[in-house]
Order: sequence, then C-alpha cells, then structure tokens
Amino acid sequence: MTDTPTPDAPSGAPRPGSGRPLPRILLVDDEPESTEMLALRLGKRGFSAARAASGEEALEYLAREGADVVVMDVKMPGMGGMRALERIRTGFPGVEVIMLSGHADMEVAVEGMRLGAFGYLMKPTDFDELLFKIEDAYTQCQLDRRAAARNGA
Repeated sequence: MTDTPTPDAPSGAPRPGSGRPLPRILLVDDEPESTEMLALRLGKRGFSAARAASGEEALEYLAREGADVVVMDVKMPGMGGMRALERIRTGFPGVEVIMLSGHADMEVAVEGMRLGAFGYLMKPTDFDELLFKIEDAYTQCQLDRRAAARNGA
C-alpha cells in the first residue's frame, strides 16, 4: 500500500479558493499502474489519494486511516471489489464507494448499486467523469455525516 499525498493539497485541507475541505480518497486496484496514474492525475487537480492493491488492503487502510471516498476495481484477486464493498458498507458506513470495471456487465453494475455503491463507471474511465463522481460522492458523504450527527448516531 502506498500513500501518495500532494504536498500543497493534503487531504482534509480546503481546496484553494473553495473554502471546502478535500475528500480523503482511497484508490483500490490490483494493477498498480492504474492507481498510480489516477493518483498523479488527482494530484494535478489538487487532490491526494492513498492506494491499496486489494480489498483486504483497503479494509486495513480504512480501519487505520479512514477515507471519505473509495474508488475500487470490481475484479481483483483475493477479496474482490464486490465483497470489499459489502464489508466497507457494513464496517465503514460513512464511506462512499465508486466501483470501476473493465467489463461491461449490467448484472455486476446492478449488484454493486444494490450493495450500496455510490456509482459504477467503466474502464477506461473518463477522468473528468470520475472527478465529478468523486466530488458528488464526497458531498453525499458530508450530508450523511451531518444527518447522523443531528440524529445522535
């Protein structure tokens, strides 16, 4: 597992000019080139992201460091993305998960949404679409946390 912080925009710090904190992002894929490239592109936009190579590593990272948004591949050796999604939704309810898949499979997409994924995108993913989805997921994450705080949860 590799953390790739962006020096001028650490996670949780306000985005320049926005006054809004940045999401803590975890990228999960068994192909390190994918997470490295995404982390670099996110860094150029002022975000930082941690990386994990498996569902197991993602769960360990979340237990240790936490995150707001997880971007995760569906198919990985060991604990796949769907099983990890189930574990994240039950163990870390304030975390939103965006699933990525290199295979056009409507059943998998429907199952991911049924299990609580915030979104489902096909690989290769349009970066701007992914960025929009991350920001949207982070907004939902913040709304859910405020509601939980108001309700004493």
